[in-house]
Amino acid sequence: MRDRRSAAARTAVDAAELGRRLREGDRTAAPAALNAIEDRSQAGRDRARALLHEISPAALGGEARAHLIGVTGPPGAGKSSLLSALVAAWRERGRSVAVLAVDPSSRRSGGALLGDRARIEHDPRDDGVLIRSTAAGSRLGGLAPPTREAVQVLAPAYEVVVVETVGVGQSETDVAEVCDTVAVVVQPGSGDVLQFLKAGIMEIPDVLVITKGDLGDVARRARRDLASALRALGARETPVVTVSSIPPPTGIDELVQALDAHRGVVDVKAARTSARRLAALAEFATEHGESGLRALGGRREALLLLEAQDAGLEVPRLVEALERAARQDG
Repeated sequence: MRDRRSAAARTAVDAAELGRRLREGDRTAAPAALNAIEDRSQAGRDRARALLHEISPAALGGEARAHLIGVTGPPGAGKSSLLSALVAAWRERGRSVAVLAVDPSSRRSGGALLGDRARIEHDPRDDGVLIRSTAAGSRLGGLAPPTREAVQVLAPAYEVVVVETVGVGQSETDVAEVCDTVAVVVQPGSGDVLQFLKAGIMEIPDVLVITKGDLGDVARRARRDLASALRALGARETPVVTVSSIPPPTGIDELVQALDAHRGVVDVKAARTSARRLAALAEFATEHGESGLRALGGRREALLLLEAQDAGLEVPRLVEALERAARQDG
């Protein structure tokens, strides 16, 4: 019993120290914090839970400073080349950048398979850039819980946090819940417009990016097709930016401006509060199933209960609130 208490005390102290460093913007704490998030043992989960509490909006005194950007699109669309150019552009502007590259999981190890750290070009000596590959786990195209938590860990210490997701599908809407701004990347002449219309992906983007702008007429036609598709859907004004990653890159400054402009009109507090509540509900449903939701009176009642909680609470605390209510009602 004493050993368990001392281990818990060490976990709390360790998490408190990491949390303090992240709150102060110490980027050197990020790798250790990510390691804590990725440890799925019980001790690791306890440590991660304590760490998330230390960097919650309540502890920070508001939402973390980072601009959270989702970058998604079909394989081969040029996301890694685009991110190489974007990272360089952000660094030229003096912004610190963290990239979480969500890769398919290895069936043997469960780890990330493709390793985007090797595919996204950056100066490894630059301490203003962190690039980390993270496994998608059992989620096809979606975001596994450790990825969501990793975003929260990085957000206090970096000015830009990018989540690059694998593939495109309906589950890609996960990235829209986590990020302030979502950029969907397509390449011209690939038929992606039709596929997006079928999958409902056109509802996701805040910015549409067409790569390989050096293809000329093909790229210009793709831009017209995407703009027409958005109008046909009655979509809001969504910027469509054409870029080329061939040196010297073109369109990158326009894209940075479009991403910044979107962030400028987002109600960050409301969006992130909603995202945390939806994530808590999803975790509760995964853990307790339909019987757990019934104990709360259904999904709608569960959401109402979450809306009554403090907006600064992190996901684990919100899940605890649902669990307490379920026990009381049961």
